[in-house]
Amino acid sequence: MKTIAEVVLAVERIGEVELVAWVERGWVAPASRRGPDPLFSELDVARVCQICDLVQDLAVEEDTVPLVLSLLDQVYALRRQLGALTAAVQRQPDDVRRRILDVLTDRPDAPGASG
Repeated sequence: MKTIAEVVLAVERIGEVELVAWVERGWVAPASRRGPDPLFSELDVARVCQICDLVQDLAVEEDTVPLVLSLLDQVYALRRQLGALTAAVQRQPDDVRRRILDVLTDRPDAPGASG
């Protein structure tokens, strides 16, 4: 876990005042706290870098950042779900995986396919 000062040293593209403002706006939610001081996980630091990219490199307006972050969070959640689904399908017997692939590729000769 990193303190605000350690995140600023690690990221180098943000100052303490700006990071505190991002926390207050809810753009970054520290993983935990040590007393009143927020502590940031590696995932939090990655989000800070992502916000730096949005604000500094892509010039995303401050009012738009929450929307973009929300959409990115949704994409990442969908990727996690897709990964879990893929892992579940891979654990199935060959015939089940084949039938799933047939349905996904909409093969007309697949059992149960409409045609």
